[in-house]
Amino acid sequence: MANITDVARLAGVSHQTVSRVLNNDAAVRPQTRARVQAAIDELNYRPSAVARALKSSKTHTIGLISTGNPLYGPSSIALAFNESAREAGYQVITASMSSAPVELIRDAIDVFLRQQVEAIVLIATDVSSLVAVHDLYIDIPLITADSSGHERFPSVSIAQAAGAALATGFLADLGHRTILHLAGPEYSLDARERVRGWRAELDRRGLEARPPTFGDWTAGSGLELGLQLPWPDDFSAVFVANDQMALGLLRAFGNRGIRVPEDVSVVGFDDIPESAHYSPPLTTVRQDFAELGRRLMAAVSTELAGLEQTGIAVTQPSLVVRQSAIAPRDN
Repeated sequence: MANITDVARLAGVSHQTVSRVLNNDAAVRPQTRARVQAAIDELNYRPSAVARALKSSKTHTIGLISTGNPLYGPSSIALAFNESAREAGYQVITASMSSAPVELIRDAIDVFLRQQVEAIVLIATDVSSLVAVHDLYIDIPLITADSSGHERFPSVSIAQAAGAALATGFLADLGHRTILHLAGPEYSLDARERVRGWRAELDRRGLEARPPTFGDWTAGSGLELGLQLPWPDDFSAVFVANDQMALGLLRAFGNRGIRVPEDVSVVGFDDIPESAHYSPPLTTVRQDFAELGRRLMAAVSTELAGLEQTGIAVTQPSLVVRQSAIAPRDN
C-alpha cells in the first residue's frame, strides 16, 4: 500500500507539500498541486482519516532533539530556541542524548509523533544525526540546526567556516605565518567546518596548512595535546576549535614555560563566559546563539504556516579581541 513518502518521491516534492495538497492549502502552486494529484492517482494513495484528524488538532508543542555532550554551544542553542518558542506561544518537549545513533533519534521522533507535536527541531552536532533523518518522511515539519549546508530539510546555522577564517585571518594580519589548528572531533559537523575555514584562509593567503590535531572539545584534551606539541618549533600561533580546549592548551603551555601571547598567540571559538577570565583573557569567536534561536523558531513558524522557506538561514559570528594574541616577536 502506498504511503505519503511514495507520493512525495514520485511527484518530486517534499512530504510537507503532499500534506498541504491533501489539506487543500491555497498556497500550493497549481502546477505543483497537479503533479502531486497525478502521483496520488497513479499510486491510488488514500490518506488515513485518523492521521488527518490528528493533523488538524493543534497542540502548540514542538519536539526538540539535542545531540552531543552538554557543551556550551548546543546547550546555548537549545536554551535560545526554548525562549523563542515560548515567546511564540509554544511549549517545547526535549529529548537530549550524548550520542546520536540512528535508532535513538528515530525512537525520539516516534515518541514526539505520539505526543502530537506540531513540529520537530533537531540540533545536529555530528554526521550520524543527519544520517538518522536523511531518508525520513513524516507529516509534520522537521527543521535542523546544523552547519552541514544540506538542503534535505529547512535549516539554520551559524557560519562556522566563516568564524574560523575570521580567527585565522586575524592571526595572519598580526604577522603570524605558521598557524596550527587544534580541531574538535572528526565526526563533528562544526569541527569539520572550522577546519575548512582555517585551511581556506591559509590557502587564500598562501600560507602552509599543517595537518590539524584533533581533540574532543574538553579542556582535558586541550591539555593533553598541548603537552605533545613540539617546542621549540617555528609555529607562533594556534587557532583552537573551542574555548574549553583552549583553556587546556593554556595550562599545557604554562606548565612547559611557553608564554602566551609572548611566545605563542592563541585564539579560541565560542566566547564562553569564562573565556574573558582566562590567563591571559582569550581572544575568541563569538556565536550569536540568541539570534540563532530566533531564526530557528522563525523557520518553524514558516513551515507551520505552509509558506516557502527562502533558503538556509545563516548567522554570522564575530571576533572578540582580548589579550591572548599579539604580533610575533620576529615582526
